[in-house]
Amino acid sequence: MAEKKDSKKEKKKAPEEEEDEEDHECPEGSPAWVMTFADLVTLLMVFFILLFAMGSIEEEKWKQIKSSMRDALGQEKIPEAGIREGLDVIKEQVLDETTVHAVDEVGAMVAKEVEEIASEVEEFVFKNKLSGKVDVSSDERGAIITLSDTVMFPPGKSRMTYTGDEIIKQVFDILQQFSYQVKIEGHTDNAPIRTERFPSNWELSASRAAEVARKLVSAGFPPVQLSIEAFAQYRPKVPNDSRQGRATNRRIEIVYQRGSIRKHMVDILRR
Repeated sequence: MAEKKDSKKEKKKAPEEEEDEEDHECPEGSPAWVMTFADLVTLLMVFFILLFAMGSIEEEKWKQIKSSMRDALGQEKIPEAGIREGLDVIKEQVLDETTVHAVDEVGAMVAKEVEEIASEVEEFVFKNKLSGKVDVSSDERGAIITLSDTVMFPPGKSRMTYTGDEIIKQVFDILQQFSYQVKIEGHTDNAPIRTERFPSNWELSASRAAEVARKLVSAGFPPVQLSIEAFAQYRPKVPNDSRQGRATNRRIEIVYQRGSIRKHMVDILRR
């Protein structure tokens, strides 16, 4: 009789066990955590894309950086953006706070030196009563000493007058006080010239600049610090529509270039 009662109990338990088994069966489809994991992976991908975009170098900004570095540090060749060397330059020279301050310091030193040269020459001109014959100014090129053509050369000639020769000797005294490169520029008015020696104003302006350079070298100026350039009538200071205007445009300009001064300053800082 006991065995029959036990079998009845087992039969009663069987439906309950079946219900428990049905409750623990896995539902159809992917588990819920898969969607959360997919969202996480997507967010990570977007994050790395943003990092890559933020680390890219814009070409236009790189050009501005390269130009500023060339002007400030006197470097002729700056590595191109996108290469390893170019990235190193940005990291080490542009983004470095010390380098930025150094660039600003050099620029300020150059501007100050240009103004000091102009001031020294202006005082020299006043003391030696050279007003009207020698003028001084400064612009983006640097400090400029202008010699009037009317007292330096006869019309259409490149052989210096006696007065011009004396002026050059005086100008030499002030030039030797500064150890920078000097460029001598020859300028004419727009009156055409066609002679055997000077087929055009190009030859005349170049010959006059060379004559000034020869006189300075004869006086003792280092020839390695000199260069000449001719512009003919194509860099007028004023319009060539009057006699006075043409006289103003006929000139010799002795230029202390900012680039030369900057290079000198950088060399000093690197020592």
